[in-house]
Amino acid sequence: MTFKPFALAGSAAIALAAIAPSAFAQGGYGQEIKHDPARCQSGKPGVWVSVTDIKESKGTLRIQSYRATKADWLETGRWLTRMEVPAKAGTMRFCMPIATPGTYGIAVRHDINGNGKTDIFADGGAMSNNPSLNIFNLGKPSYKKVAFTVGEGVESISIRMRYR
Repeated sequence: MTFKPFALAGSAAIALAAIAPSAFAQGGYGQEIKHDPARCQSGKPGVWVSVTDIKESKGTLRIQSYRATKADWLETGRWLTRMEVPAKAGTMRFCMPIATPGTYGIAVRHDINGNGKTDIFADGGAMSNNPSLNIFNLGKPSYKKVAFTVGEGVESISIRMRYR
């Protein structure tokens, strides 16, 4: 029998490719998604997120879901799903799919000038449960304050944008 390392590597790649689509179903990190309202009508776990008080119809709104744990909440690279859409003044509604029932938090950022950077004096931000923000928590409230529970169905939450 001849050892063929490339054949094994190819088999491993095929196996990994077969696993990759289920990463979302298992609650993996870093899933960029498009807004798809049908996902919240499929009978699977999800959240209808209404974002209110959007200041202007310019720039980009970024909505990210996190597990509501100390290890994950607002930590770099620890978001579960992210969607980015053109901002529209007023209220916008999004379907955020959730992989499994559990406790989650949602963070929203309005990048008004669309430069991909956080401009403290222009951009807006918001989080699930609308926690108060102040100098003492430096814009990062405890995961306990933003946490909400998602069961087998679809929950609805409202998040109010805040600007400086």
